[in-house]
Amino acid sequence: MELDYKAIGKRIKIARINADMTQEMLSEAVELSPTHLSNIETGTTHVSLSAIVSLANALSVTVDDLLCDSVIKARPQIEGDIAAVLADCDDYEIRMIRDVASALKETLRRNENLRK
Repeated sequence: MELDYKAIGKRIKIARINADMTQEMLSEAVELSPTHLSNIETGTTHVSLSAIVSLANALSVTVDDLLCDSVIKARPQIEGDIAAVLADCDDYEIRMIRDVASALKETLRRNENLRK
């Protein structure tokens, strides 16, 4: 299995922004150079396990939150992502998203034999 370093980097960047931290602040907190942190966030360099743990701790998120795109059983993190997408939707948008999600689910299940 290949890790998706771009997705990991994107999640780190989102968590950093949500924590109201600059790259400089976070890099100082985890003792990485700002350039290295930038490369991690863009997925151009592979992040080590120890760096992921340090970043998760500094950002007050779980390692699962950062790695969920590379983990098969990541339902709680993905459900949280969906809740975040819906958080600022108005009533009309919520209904439309529900309808699209229901139609997509029905299509996926109807065509499940194509997965194989």
